[in-house]
Amino acid sequence: MRRPVSGYRAGMGELTEQAQHVGQGAHESDWLDHAIRLGLVAYGVVHLLIAWLAIQLAFGDNEGKASSTGAMNQLAQQPFGEVLVWLVALGMFLLVLWRLLEAAAGHRDADGGERLRKRLTSAGKAVIYAAIGLSALQVAAGSAGSSGGKKSGFDSTTAKLMDLPAGQWIVVAIGLVIVGFGGAHVWRAWTEKFAEHLDPEGRSGDSGRAYLLFGKVGYAAKGVAIAIVGSLFVYAGASHEAKKSGGLDQALHKVLEQPFGPVLLILIGVGLASYGLFCFARARHLSR
Repeated sequence: MRRPVSGYRAGMGELTEQAQHVGQGAHESDWLDHAIRLGLVAYGVVHLLIAWLAIQLAFGDNEGKASSTGAMNQLAQQPFGEVLVWLVALGMFLLVLWRLLEAAAGHRDADGGERLRKRLTSAGKAVIYAAIGLSALQVAAGSAGSSGGKKSGFDSTTAKLMDLPAGQWIVVAIGLVIVGFGGAHVWRAWTEKFAEHLDPEGRSGDSGRAYLLFGKVGYAAKGVAIAIVGSLFVYAGASHEAKKSGGLDQALHKVLEQPFGPVLLILIGVGLASYGLFCFARARHLSR
């Protein structure tokens, strides 16, 4: 016998409400706090490694790619490197879990469109963390090597998008979103809104001032780097050349080609390292 539509909707509503209660309970639990702290430490390590690769690039060393995959390859070469890469992967997927819980049942202090915006932002961050975690898994499994002359992932993905109807403008729109995301980081640096991620102890005293400095420099540098990545997508879409798009490594190479490029690249590297240090501070003084 077919279930009445009203009864079906009521049942779905109850399931959704139960799922939100489960998600909210998990989001407020102590174990999730420990998971987030571990994930933030892993995220900080990734940024420190990318910063080191960027500074090496500024001094003419092109062996490592200044990207999450390059960072994982660098980490894998250290003593106990394989174990460390697995731990980074674990930490990133713990952050994915946190952001998915936020996307499903978090941000209850906001209403309407603001809550929706914050939940969508959490979902987007989950995707970013998952990409880094997958890079770590590939390196740990030994499958993240050189491209061997093939198109890069960004090139091939952008080319496929451009083959779609209005694909050129889709790529431009993606680039503008990325630029906006980078701009949001710069705005958070300017307003020091990132300070809300630290508990009161983490914002006070000499250590608090140091943490805020790390955050200000780190968010600004990361925002600039992200905006450059977005501008590459915009240019690729506008010029209909997929090879013009790229990730962080290609963006940093573009910086290197500019006047005073090595100096600018060192500054970005220092900024990314500062972001990594802020991640450590946030893990110690977590305020969700």
